[in-house]
Amino acid sequence: MDVSRVAVSSTGVRDTRTEPPTATRPRAREGRTRGREQRRYAIRAGIEASLSQNVRAHGLRRSRYRDVARTHVQHVFTAMPCNAARVADWIDTAPRTPRRATHFRTLCSAAK
Repeated sequence: MDVSRVAVSSTGVRDTRTEPPTATRPRAREGRTRGREQRRYAIRAGIEASLSQNVRAHGLRRSRYRDVARTHVQHVFTAMPCNAARVADWIDTAPRTPRRATHFRTLCSAAK
C-alpha cells in the first residue's frame, strides 16, 4: 500500500509524492544506531516498559479522581509498590549457576 502526500501550492498545482512505508523505516532506524541516540532510545524503552507494566498490572489508566493533583498522587502511590517489587526482585535474585563444562574443555583439562 502506498502512502501519498499531497501538497497544494498557491497556484493550485498538486505535488504528489508516493513513498512506500518500508522506505521510511530504515531512515528512522539509522538515527537510533548512533551512540547518543541509542542511549536515549534505551532510556525511553525502559520508561515505556515501566509504564506498560503499571498500566497492565495495576490499572494506571483508570483514576478515582477527576482532579489532576489527586490523580497524580494516585499514580505515585500506584508506582510505589511496583518499584518496591522490582527492588525486591533485584535483591533476591539468586546467583546464576556456573555453566557446565563443554566436552572440549573437559578434554583440555584431562590432557594437562
